[in-house]
Amino acid sequence: SAQMMLEFIAPDRARLDPDALNLYESDFDARTARIGEFEITGATVYWDPSTGRKKSDGSVCVLVYRDDKTRKIFIHDAMYLVVSDEELHPLATQCETVLEFMLQHTIRRIYIETNGIGNALPEIMRNVATQHNVTINIQKITNHQNKETRILDAIEPVLASGRLYAHRRIQSTPLVAEMLGWAPMGCVGHDDGLDAVAGAICATPIPIRPIGRNISIFSANTKFKI
Repeated sequence: SAQMMLEFIAPDRARLDPDALNLYESDFDARTARIGEFEITGATVYWDPSTGRKKSDGSVCVLVYRDDKTRKIFIHDAMYLVVSDEELHPLATQCETVLEFMLQHTIRRIYIETNGIGNALPEIMRNVATQHNVTINIQKITNHQNKETRILDAIEPVLASGRLYAHRRIQSTPLVAEMLGWAPMGCVGHDDGLDAVAGAICATPIPIRPIGRNISIFSANTKFKI
């Protein structure tokens, strides 16, 4: 209403209603580049990091697929990283987990927010990948825009227009609670998962194409004379 009809909407009225999410259960099929009936054209892994301590801001890594033909967005997986307070190398430990997350989804490029503590992560991530004989591509992201504005601008349009989808596994993460408690004038609790999703939506995705087709079985006609 505010953007298209030029109707005034008070900022504190805006909410990210999780009931507006379209839930799905299908996994991504790399052979056909589909999630269920939807064709996937791109994928983004985005990490909004923190120390991972229990009382710190959330450290969240998300995987978002997209269908650019229909402009649909799919929040396919979200990982909230928590490390023990006794952990001597919390960043390296998180990098190990994030690398495993990337390999699980067969994606080798990741966006990492380098504001604050994230500044050291790209080099640590490269070292961890080298130890596992894995080649990855790391894109550094430095955000200067207000977080609330970034979340609202990225998520609200696709959510309100019915184009935002989420795998049912997302319901077992804190992301739904973040949506319920979020408002642009200040949220109740954390909003780090929302920030990661917003970053993933805005980032340039990796192009996705089908890698193969169904195997077809042909029967030869042997009823002939020589």
